[in-house]
Amino acid sequence: MPDLRNASFKPTPTWYEDADTYWRAVPSSIGGMLGGLDQVHTPDIRDSRAFLTKLQSNPTLSLSTKYACDCGAGIGRVTKNLLLPLFDRVDLVEQNPDFLNEARSSYLEQEIQRVPDMFATGLQLFTPPQGRYDVIWCQWVLSHLTDADMLAFLGRCRQGLTAGGIICVKENVAMEGYVIDSDDSSVTRSPAIFERIFSSAGFKVVDKQSQTDFPHGLFEVCMWAIVPI
Repeated sequence: MPDLRNASFKPTPTWYEDADTYWRAVPSSIGGMLGGLDQVHTPDIRDSRAFLTKLQSNPTLSLSTKYACDCGAGIGRVTKNLLLPLFDRVDLVEQNPDFLNEARSSYLEQEIQRVPDMFATGLQLFTPPQGRYDVIWCQWVLSHLTDADMLAFLGRCRQGLTAGGIICVKENVAMEGYVIDSDDSSVTRSPAIFERIFSSAGFKVVDKQSQTDFPHGLFEVCMWAIVPI
């Protein structure tokens, strides 16, 4: 269960190993991806689609729709329902090989020709191919990175974006500080902490929106669109 709010966050020595162990025990299903909260799927995709289409229609961004990357993709829930309807091609990044096998053999079987690459690695180790992506979508995954590794990951993502490309971040947020969950090695950060890391990585926020219609009792969820400064 999550610990109480903390003013600072110091990961355990086995932070990433513990997260890997946790997710290897999770079923390769929509319910598994959503922690049993299947009812959040529809409002999640709806609000994410509205956020992305708003960005695509923003004349100051010149956002292309050729290629996206789904980070922390799981079995491809976001790829199938959000990104493939809006982009020509989508790559997946997911450290659990069982999830990628499910995506390849079943969940994304009909769309697999539009999924050129599946990278079986954690974001702390992932380097996007140079200049490939119009959108890098990170949802419910940056919570598994330490602050230092998130900063480094975003720095590598700069090189993976096309001209005019953006990063979209969708994460649970705390009211203040850090809320650490030792069960799955995740940390929920306040919006101020996220935005400080974005700025330190050389990005600015061009749009921001809160998720609506989730069940009561859950963390607030925030979406950001960030671009290199």
